[in-house]
Amino acid sequence: MEKSIGFALAAIKTEQFAVFAENYLSNKAANVTTSLEFKINEVDKRIGVFATFTFDNAKKTFIKIQVSCHFSVDPESWNDFKKDNLVIFPKNFISHLTMLTIGTSRGVLHGKTEGTEFNKFIIPTINVNDLVNKDAEFNLSL
Repeated sequence: MEKSIGFALAAIKTEQFAVFAENYLSNKAANVTTSLEFKINEVDKRIGVFATFTFDNAKKTFIKIQVSCHFSVDPESWNDFKKDNLVIFPKNFISHLTMLTIGTSRGVLHGKTEGTEFNKFIIPTINVNDLVNKDAEFNLSL
């Protein structure tokens, strides 16, 4: 049985948001690209999940948003993941934090585009297992 991991959402930040209305072509299909980045703060025992979504059509970006969620991890849980100069978070935990960040990003995008023609663009449901397919390792000596 997996041990419970103590954590809390500590901060949400809109890192980037831009609408390039001049690039939007209403008669072309829209695509969305997703990318993720993870960062840690060893001193504060925090992990940040940075999710970036780029909407484009005809290979031109018309919406770009990056949202980060910062999670405080219980020091005891954090220490359980430390091995020598590495902190290794299990895939299931990272997937959960990613899912929370994607949902938060969806809400931020809605709030930023509400009342505009771009409000119809919603971050789609995403199979997080396709994005997070292994444990997340952080080298503390870098």
